[in-house]
Amino acid sequence: MAIMLTRRRLLSGGVAGLVSGPLARPARAQAVLGDDGLYHQPWFLESFLDLADDLRAAGAHGRRLAILWELRGCPFCKRLHQVNFADAAVSQYIRKNFDILQLNIIGAREVTDFDGERLSEKSFAAKYGVYSTPMVQFFGETAETLAGKPPAEREVLRMKGYVPPEEFRRTFAFVAERAYAGTDLETYLDRPAPRGGE
Repeated sequence: MAIMLTRRRLLSGGVAGLVSGPLARPARAQAVLGDDGLYHQPWFLESFLDLADDLRAAGAHGRRLAILWELRGCPFCKRLHQVNFADAAVSQYIRKNFDILQLNIIGAREVTDFDGERLSEKSFAAKYGVYSTPMVQFFGETAETLAGKPPAEREVLRMKGYVPPEEFRRTFAFVAERAYAGTDLETYLDRPAPRGGE
């Protein structure tokens, strides 16, 4: 029986059912270059930029909050999207365990910090000593405990620069598993990854 490919079927996702068997691969959304010059993943957190609320919402869904800092024209930011996030094992793991809030290191949007201070993305980056991209900040689990701490003590880990896909995924796993409570990242990454990933 021949299946007619109509525009409606195409738009409603009916094409996925046309490909099956060993050649079938799950569809991945591609990164989109936004008007702000940053690449965006469709699954990144849409936020009012109130970090305490974002942290609570992530926790309510069994996930952690991470901030991804980027900059227009940053070649390693582009690579992060085109290589790391294009890897299904990487993006699926991160989507399952984290809410990713993307911020622009020189941006002007207003962010409300965990302590209630309102400041631009650029000022927020300076407050936390974020001066390069890409960079990922991983925060503690409860907004109430973070509000009273200095900015440097609010993070459980910071990932600086471009990191290859498997190390990138395992760094997220280090935080998701709370391995930082008993070891350092270097020791964690030196041990063999369990079969099937963390």
